[in-house]
Parts: sequence; structure tokens; C-alpha cells
Amino acid sequence: MTYSRFLELFPDNDACLEYLKGRFFANGTECPKCGKASKFHRIKGRSAYSCQFCGNHVYPTAGTIFHKSSVSLQLWFYAIYLMSSTRCGISAKQLEREIGVTYKTAHRMFKQIRTLLSDDEEGPLSGKVEIDETFYGGKPRAAEKRNKRGHLRRKYRPSVVGMVERGGEIRTRVVGDATHSTLSKVVKEFVLPESMIFTDEWHAYKAIGREFKSHRRIRHRSKIYVEGDNYTNTIEGFFGLFKNGVRGVYHAISAEYLQNYVDEYSFRYNRRYSKEPMFWAMLNRVRREARAFS
Repeated sequence: MTYSRFLELFPDNDACLEYLKGRFFANGTECPKCGKASKFHRIKGRSAYSCQFCGNHVYPTAGTIFHKSSVSLQLWFYAIYLMSSTRCGISAKQLEREIGVTYKTAHRMFKQIRTLLSDDEEGPLSGKVEIDETFYGGKPRAAEKRNKRGHLRRKYRPSVVGMVERGGEIRTRVVGDATHSTLSKVVKEFVLPESMIFTDEWHAYKAIGREFKSHRRIRHRSKIYVEGDNYTNTIEGFFGLFKNGVRGVYHAISAEYLQNYVDEYSFRYNRRYSKEPMFWAMLNRVRREARAFS
């Protein structure tokens, strides 16, 4: 999806609205009011279409991330294009400069777009699955070490749990800690019991491994990182991509929105072999739902 192709497909708001109308109210779609298969005709001067039989008005943007937004529909589509055209994402400050909105508006737009990229509806992993966790929030500072308070930073900073099927997809979740009870709940939710799991020597994985077909651990403390097919380099490689992207593009992320950013990187990773352009992969995720938009 080149920029010239984007302008060819979506030169103005009307073209963007027609795309959504074709998605949600194509010819032959039943009218929500009269129930007849109708052709919906555009109402002049409004972002709405009317049923050919009962005249009921339908709004393609209602219930979507574009609902009641003061930002033009074309700029929303362009924001999705900008996010999809980079390998590591784009910051809200850059979007602010690109489309001429406030930082608050740009941040909200990206937050809404990232809600489309969650893997909640994806299936569980199986086969050979690598599992690892990483802390987020920085190491204890020198003053904290001197006051013997460094353990508090470790205790309360969030963790990101990653599970990747070799040659397949990844699932990631932000959790409050890396204890056995927390990790066990997440792993059992996303990995099938008949899988072979690969982990490092973190003590919480020892009991978790008993609930799966096989469990192999790599001895990182002994500086051993590969033993045949026993390794966790795949999931660690993903964490490397995520952390480098955060440092280079966003610099810092609050714990409140950490899951949204992790979802974006997981979405990209799961489509690394797909022939579908990333722009369409994101845009086709737009759904009409009864939801509140803050």
C-alpha cells in the first residue's frame, strides 16, 4: 500500500464513508428497522444512508472507533495508514505533526486503533511453544539500592508474559507479577495441555511444566542458550523487537497502556508471513459494536 495508492482509494471523506457502507450496509443487507433486503441511498449533506423501503437512516461509523469523532474520516484512515506503513509503529507526537491535531486527539486516535489489534479472539497455541516473561519499568536506581528499596521497584513493576508457537503465532499478556499463580493462569489460557513447552530456569515454571505433555528448560544461569532444539530464542527475539521499538519510537510507555502497545507488536508479528498489506489487515478489523468511546 503506497501513499499514491492510498490517495487513489481514499481521496476524501466520501470515499472513506463509501468503504464503510460497503462493509456494513452493502446492497442486499437487511434494514435494521423493516428487516427487508435493501439498497441504502446516501443522504445529501449527512454521513448517513436511508433504506429504500422505510427510509430508516443508518450510519456506517456508528459503533466503530470513528463514532462521534470530530476528526475527519479521511484523517482516521490516514492515521491507520501511517501506523501500518512503519515496522515499529509511529508515536502520537508524530501523528500530531502529520495531520495537524492536538497531542490529546492523536493519542486518543492511536489508543482506539490499537483496540482493534487485540488477539482475544485468536485460538490457543500448540506443538512446541516457548514461554518467557520480561519485567517492564526499569532497574532499581542507585538511591533505591542504597536505601534498600530496590525490591519495591521489582515487586510492583508489571511483567509481560510471551508465548510463541515455533513457526506460528504469539500471545502476550501484561500481568502484575511473575509468580507461579499468575503465570500458570495465563499459560493454561493460551497453550494447550498436549504441547511441549520450553522455558528458562525461573522457578515458577517448574510446577507449570507438570501440566503439559513435556517441559524442557534451558540453563541460562550457566550461560547456555541453545542445546539442540532446546532454547527460548524465538520469544526473546520478540521481546528484543518490542523493547527496541519502545526505546526508538515511544521512549517510554505508562503501565496503563502497556497492553495496547504489546498488542500492536504481537499483531505485526503474527502477520509477518502474510501477503495481505498491513493497512488492510488493520482496517478490516474495524467492527460495529455497541460500546462507549472515551
